[in-house]
Amino acid sequence: MASFSTAQPLSLPRHPTFSNPSQPMTNNDRSRHTLSLIDRCSNLRQLKQIHAQMVRTGLFNDPYSASKLFAISALSHFASLDYACKVFDQIPQPNSFTWNTLIRAYASGPDPLRSISVFLDMVSDGQFGPNKYTFPFLIKAAAEVSSLSLGQSLHGMAVKSAVGCDVFVANSLIHCYFSCGDLDSACKVFTTIQEKDVVSWNSMITGFVQKGSPDKALELFKKMESEDVKASHVTMVGVLSACAKTRNLEFGRRVCSYIEENRVNVNLTLANAMLDMYTKCGSIEDAKRLFDKMEERDNVTWTTMLDGYAILEDYEAAREVLNSMPKKDIVAWNALISAYEQNGKPNEALLVFHELQLQKNIKLNQITLVSTLSACAQVGALELGRWIHSYIKKHGIRLNFYVTSALIHMYSKCGDLEKAREVFSSVERRDVFVWSAMIGGLAMHGCGNEALDMFYKMQEANVKPNGVTFTNVFCACSHSGLVDEAELLFKEMESSYGIVPQEKHYACIVDVLGRSGYLEKAVKLIEAMPIPPSASVWGALLGACKIHANLSLAEMACTRLLELEPRNDGAHVLLSNIYAKSGKWESVSELRKHMRVTGLKKEPGCSSIEIDGTIHEFLSGDNEHPMCEKVYGKLNEVIRLKANGYEPEMSQVLQIIDEEEMKEQSLNLHSEKLAICYGLISTEAPKAIRVIKNLRVCGDCHSVAKMISQLYDREIIVRDRYRFHHFRNGQCSCNDFW
Repeated sequence: MASFSTAQPLSLPRHPTFSNPSQPMTNNDRSRHTLSLIDRCSNLRQLKQIHAQMVRTGLFNDPYSASKLFAISALSHFASLDYACKVFDQIPQPNSFTWNTLIRAYASGPDPLRSISVFLDMVSDGQFGPNKYTFPFLIKAAAEVSSLSLGQSLHGMAVKSAVGCDVFVANSLIHCYFSCGDLDSACKVFTTIQEKDVVSWNSMITGFVQKGSPDKALELFKKMESEDVKASHVTMVGVLSACAKTRNLEFGRRVCSYIEENRVNVNLTLANAMLDMYTKCGSIEDAKRLFDKMEERDNVTWTTMLDGYAILEDYEAAREVLNSMPKKDIVAWNALISAYEQNGKPNEALLVFHELQLQKNIKLNQITLVSTLSACAQVGALELGRWIHSYIKKHGIRLNFYVTSALIHMYSKCGDLEKAREVFSSVERRDVFVWSAMIGGLAMHGCGNEALDMFYKMQEANVKPNGVTFTNVFCACSHSGLVDEAELLFKEMESSYGIVPQEKHYACIVDVLGRSGYLEKAVKLIEAMPIPPSASVWGALLGACKIHANLSLAEMACTRLLELEPRNDGAHVLLSNIYAKSGKWESVSELRKHMRVTGLKKEPGCSSIEIDGTIHEFLSGDNEHPMCEKVYGKLNEVIRLKANGYEPEMSQVLQIIDEEEMKEQSLNLHSEKLAICYGLISTEAPKAIRVIKNLRVCGDCHSVAKMISQLYDREIIVRDRYRFHHFRNGQCSCNDFW
């Protein structure tokens, strides 16, 4: 018999191996033997040999034989659509099976809509109409391209062809409607199926999970149980995913018991789904027990465990899982980087990224880049962010919406607004996240009017804003004092844009009004809120009271805030600052004593600066930095500039310090001054000094930065908790409105 190694051509024997090889081979014997060889083909070259033999012997003229050859050419693992079409064109009279096979092949191919063209050719040919085997493939094509109108048209045709209620057609329609986001139509189709099979239930459960309705998936599973429908492993995967999304550990454990009691086949996919449910629901003990029992594990298994430990912020255990993996892939590295980045540990995320860079044969992907760019944005690592941008260009990585948004966000938060604008302008297609990222960047840099212009250009481009867009626009208005514009958009949010204002939006408008001195108006807005005011709303009002020194209103706002968040150290500090600014030192002492007794500590001021790709951090009064002597030497030089018209703003010293000299010394030790001085000794003009501070920059440091920018002829860019300050020639971009 012939060998079927892919390295060798297929040898067609003159006769099969019978018990009596001398017996002559009949035509039927040759046909049967040739057809058996079709099933044993392992590559296209072998199939072409058989095709040639069939043409020579006339076997290709037999409809059944030709259809068999064609099906392999179109649907096998080595299928070639180009070759399959040539085979199809040679068939004298294609039958219904052959037409459906070609439709199926195109529906599963890179261009699913080509299946519709084939369908139209079949109908125009007139010999065969669509049947219950035709529609599932056509509907699959509509689902692949998420074309609701096409799916609806095919649904109508299936009903007219009297196959609309066929279970295979109906199951395909359910999948299609879910893919197109039409959950109501999917539910309606489901109810029309007279005899639902397990695929019908699975399609509904999976659809609900994938489209963000996991609760409905769980309810449907309960109904499935009540109707005594035997679940499959696919059902269980869907239900466990719903449990994971709803964090319903109790139901998840019940599902695991159901699997065991009903002897559902537990393959690797199902085992991984069980593991994912346990980790997402926070039961790492259950996950570890299952993991240890699993005889077969793949990278999904290992990464799920890594994610589980990361969710609980047990990074040591997560790291141990990564180190123990037989084969570390990019997904595992991404999981650890994302875990650090999303849990407020950007420096650790960047350390893992640098380690990843040293790995051989692992290519960074878009998820890696987005997570790392987000970490860069948090710490102000502009140089690494630039390197990633260059990497994207060098390796031809496509700028999808996520990568584009991450680049804009990174450049904006690292202080390079021009580069953010450049990235935004370089892409032709922009979704709501790209537009929102650019609006947010403009907002944090105090470009309020430009942010508003961008908002209206977004609508001209037929991109509908979302809640994040409005948050960014309101922030832009707040930093630029655009009160009327913010109020107008706030009123139009629901009526014109269909977006119901949430807590963040109310907090933003309170901030807009409060910063501009409309405290009474801000209070009325809070009192009229249809939802309970959140801590952020009261925090915005409290911050405004500090700006305008309204002590009585500040005490009320702080009381309300602490009712919601008793351990909010920021609220205590803000009220303490307002007392100090008003000279009420006794109240300051009482508040500070309360903080000591309750163990509340003020978040220490910390400023960072990136030099040659390394992040340097400074705390107030820091003497840990290896170059602290030179830093303080430069600071003393700056202090001596007092003779040039600078006077320290003593109101910014918010402790009880009697001696003026001690007050001035306290101001001089603020972290942003130390970071700026380190920038002066570590860089040369015209390079900008970029500083990131975790708290709001104080008035004295703001004045000093303006002075340094003029006397040293340096551009200084400071990002505090709320916005950017660009200092040039003794002026700040905020125009002292912050």
